[in-house]
Amino acid sequence: MAELEAQVIPRDDEISKELNIVDFEGPDDVENPFNWPTKKKARQLVLMSFNTFITPLASSMFAPGVGDVMKEFNVTSSMIGSFVVSVYILGYCFGPFIIAPLSEIYGRLALYHICNIIFLIFTIACAVAQTMPQLIVFRLFAGMAGVCPLTIGSGTVADMVPKEKRAGIMAIWSMGPILGPVVGPVAGGFLAEAEGWRWVFWVIAIATGVMIILTMIWYRETYAPVLLKRKAARLRKATGNSNLRSIRDTGEPISQLFLSALGRPLKLLFGSPIVSMMALFSATIYGYLYLMFTTITSIFEDKYDFSPGIAGLAYLGFGVGCMIGLVITGIVANSIARNHVKRGCFRPESRLLPMMVGCWFMPAGLFWYGWSAQADTHWIVPIIGTGCFAIGLMAVFSSVSTYLVDSYLRYAASVTAANTALRSLAGALLPLAGPSMYDALGLGWGNSLLAFIALAMCAVPFIFWKYGAKIRTHPRFQMKL
Repeated sequence: MAELEAQVIPRDDEISKELNIVDFEGPDDVENPFNWPTKKKARQLVLMSFNTFITPLASSMFAPGVGDVMKEFNVTSSMIGSFVVSVYILGYCFGPFIIAPLSEIYGRLALYHICNIIFLIFTIACAVAQTMPQLIVFRLFAGMAGVCPLTIGSGTVADMVPKEKRAGIMAIWSMGPILGPVVGPVAGGFLAEAEGWRWVFWVIAIATGVMIILTMIWYRETYAPVLLKRKAARLRKATGNSNLRSIRDTGEPISQLFLSALGRPLKLLFGSPIVSMMALFSATIYGYLYLMFTTITSIFEDKYDFSPGIAGLAYLGFGVGCMIGLVITGIVANSIARNHVKRGCFRPESRLLPMMVGCWFMPAGLFWYGWSAQADTHWIVPIIGTGCFAIGLMAVFSSVSTYLVDSYLRYAASVTAANTALRSLAGALLPLAGPSMYDALGLGWGNSLLAFIALAMCAVPFIFWKYGAKIRTHPRFQMKL
């Protein structure tokens, strides 16, 4: 009997330890971002979407002015011309591995502000660059800072939005990384033609300056571990109880936490089949997107005699397709989540259903675009093909982001960093092969090659729909993160 009581009755030190734990005050605590007023959440999400739109906009808005840059700096290599555009995306490969760990130690807010200011500085540097090497280096550093909202944006959504509403918000957030590069060449084509390529960077810098002012005023910290850490510090000061600790406090020193967090994106990328395959799928389509971005202007100028400004309008097919994909994916995904939550059968794999249908639009769009451009059909036909591709792109991009966040919710920034880094590497390098591939195979077979690869990748969501839960819970893939 005494042994039983000893097991049931907690010891004094255990009671003392529990009393010193700081957590949110129940499910309705207003300090918890999940319980923020709708107006406060909406303001944060709108600004975050604006932030996530501006920095990808800079990746491609400059593309129509590359010819003028090459003339001014006496550069004749087409590969260098493609690289000065894609080097920005190369910066996306390195930035996440620093930004994600820091955000999981110091929170989202500081990283947003610091990276936005660095992005502004290097955008201005691009506007005043005097040589091609200078422009390439400044673009690289601008990309490293500009990737911040793409890296931790999904984590910010997960911090505030419950899972039954998360897919729709993630779809809106996902619009920035896709629609920004689509809108960029449309505006950049006319701007570069009218005012010169340097004004492209000045316009981006002005927009970034406005964004920084707004975010400085209205952004708030959303990361629960940091909020609880601050709450514990306030209570220690108010009560004089030095033993108060956040429930999320592991007791590890900052240096150890940083080293652990630094390797987390790589652990997820190479240690989890879910992250590896989903990131590979995302990287494939993102590489295709930037390959098309860097070649579509020259294709429509050569085949349809478009001026640089009018050639920028060819990107509107992507824009319309992205909007269609965004609306359909968001509505369907939220409906599925609500239904599955109500029935008690929600799991991260529930996010894959829109992707299982939408992914087929990508190979269809690639075939359509390539062969219609090869056959010199009316200019609207290949543009419709790019719109078909964009519908599938949004379905995949949004579903992958939400699925990975739901699978690794606490480490949303790290898993997004892994995904962002791999897809950005593809987005930076694949365009370099575009001109030579089209020269060797033509537009028809060149895009058909891409379509066949995309067709094979369409098996990925079906595999994880069936086996994803088993893989996530298998001891072999249970990593210490």
